[in-house]
Amino acid sequence: MLKKEFVMTSGFQSTQLKNRIFAGALVLILAWVLALPTQVYAKDAPGAIPTLDKFVESLKDGSATLRGVYVSNVMALSIVQQPTGHAAYVSSADSVATQFSIAAEVGNVGLLAHNTHAGRFFTDIKHGYRITLVYGDGRTESFIVKSIQRYQALDPLSPYSYFKDLDAKTSLSAEELFNKVYRGDYHLTLQTCIENNGNSSWGRLFILATPVESSIPPLVKY
Repeated sequence: MLKKEFVMTSGFQSTQLKNRIFAGALVLILAWVLALPTQVYAKDAPGAIPTLDKFVESLKDGSATLRGVYVSNVMALSIVQQPTGHAAYVSSADSVATQFSIAAEVGNVGLLAHNTHAGRFFTDIKHGYRITLVYGDGRTESFIVKSIQRYQALDPLSPYSYFKDLDAKTSLSAEELFNKVYRGDYHLTLQTCIENNGNSSWGRLFILATPVESSIPPLVKY
């Protein structure tokens, strides 16, 4: 069975294999090694969130690399990129989100964070909120939240798990979920886990936002 999946006899099969790899990375991300909660740079620390202008200045390094994500009165997080070839890497540092390399490969921006660290502030983001990305050269790119989706991972540690939509009550394969939240017209997706009954990786939270202001090309690679 597995042998059949990896036999590529056509361009179509090659594409299907790549989709499976993408889907596997999606499921495995945030499924393991979740550390204890630590203090982060967000709204539960009084006075910790700077103005957007000050946040932009603090991240300037002259590069065109994505360096930060900002939501007024919610969070101001720095961003790191995944090491080459490590699409399941997620930073465990305080106040840090990780740019999802596979999302960039399909033309969109994905940000990952552990729900026991910076990702726990994703739950404070609501429909209509503005999310601003900050680049090292001082440029910013703003998005408006259009969709918040929650799923239960029916087999949290399996790369072939199905996911139950907690609103629609329907189930999606890992590949179908990846395509739904990361493919399509240019947009930003935030991803973290949902904790339930002591299981930190019980489910997945996705926040999808569409661009409203941008001074940079639609596809940003690092």
